[in-house]
Amino acid sequence: MRPEHLDTAPEPADRRYYARALATARDDVLAGQRPRVPVRSSIIDSWQRVRGKGLDPDRGRDVDPVSSTEVERRRQRCGLAGDPVRTLRTGLLPAADGAGHIVVVVDRDGRLLWREGNRAVLRRADQLGFVEGASWGEAAVGTNAIGTALVEGRPLHVHAAEHYVGTHHQWTCAAAPVHDPRDGQLLGVVDISGPRDTAHPSMLALVSAVAEMAEVRLREAHRDQLDRLRTIAAPLLARLPGQALVVDRNGWVAASTGLPPIDRIALPAQLDAQRVWVPAFGDCVLEPLPEGVLLCPGGLESAASTRVVLDLRGARPQLAVHRDSGSWSYQVSARHADVLAHLADHPAGCSAADLAEHLFADPSRTVTVRAEMSRLRKRFGDLLDHRPYRFRSELDVAVLR
Repeated sequence: MRPEHLDTAPEPADRRYYARALATARDDVLAGQRPRVPVRSSIIDSWQRVRGKGLDPDRGRDVDPVSSTEVERRRQRCGLAGDPVRTLRTGLLPAADGAGHIVVVVDRDGRLLWREGNRAVLRRADQLGFVEGASWGEAAVGTNAIGTALVEGRPLHVHAAEHYVGTHHQWTCAAAPVHDPRDGQLLGVVDISGPRDTAHPSMLALVSAVAEMAEVRLREAHRDQLDRLRTIAAPLLARLPGQALVVDRNGWVAASTGLPPIDRIALPAQLDAQRVWVPAFGDCVLEPLPEGVLLCPGGLESAASTRVVLDLRGARPQLAVHRDSGSWSYQVSARHADVLAHLADHPAGCSAADLAEHLFADPSRTVTVRAEMSRLRKRFGDLLDHRPYRFRSELDVAVLR
């Protein structure tokens, strides 16, 4: 008999027995009864969660995939594109292909974004709907390594009849979550899946090790980002009296002056105000920087010393911000450049309907305008007012056409 907390696939000698025991336990749970044979608590908990959602145990739900455009959008926004996903794929593909497995990467919502591996197994996965864009969360397909690892936030192996939905009983899968080292948030899950007869005790250890390697790549990328921010911060802080910090948007400190060494501070969720309250520092003046912010406990120079220049002369519009502490520029889209130029031409301010009339010749498109202004204020919250929308009155604003 296998131990209650089964972390890997059963050994070949007792796979047949374990498959029968799992089927019996699953039938008990579906009937609302206590399972008569020992099954891992994580599997029992998942079965009960899924049963409570009313999922069909024979077929699950339709897993209609999202469009390829949406898949690509999610790839770019999930935080795993680039070096992390290359690490996941190159670390697993050689072993997976030879063992009759496929490698899958999903985002935090359980949407399948990348899929590669053994061609024969990929064809079997197609028949199951296990394709790019499909949802593989528990709510859609029941207990499975991907969806249950997303819920539990830890590596997990799900084998044969441990899957809640009967059509998945011919599969075995091992998955491990990948977290963002900057804030600990779950980014997604990497998974190895294949026919149940290909189960091996090393599956879970392998996928867990590769997920850890991806997190190492993310930490390295974060260090590079802090180094770039530190390069910006050094000359800026050298000109400031008193205390000041330059931090990234997760609160990690790139550089400081007048303060003891600090690794990280707690930042408010919204960084679109000129003044914010920060634990241990109290009221601080906040100034956005490329990839971070400057924080000055107490105060900095007055906002009146800020000059904003919108340069529309080139193919790529630029917004430059000049302050006593330093100058930096941002590339903006043509749409955002048009909005900013219109606000500069109307210093008294514009309503959402005014901007909709200007942008679309349709004053009713205020929802689109508010969405665009929300994006602008996330980047330039210290420069823009709302109700009405306008540049702050104390700024010196110029447009170069």
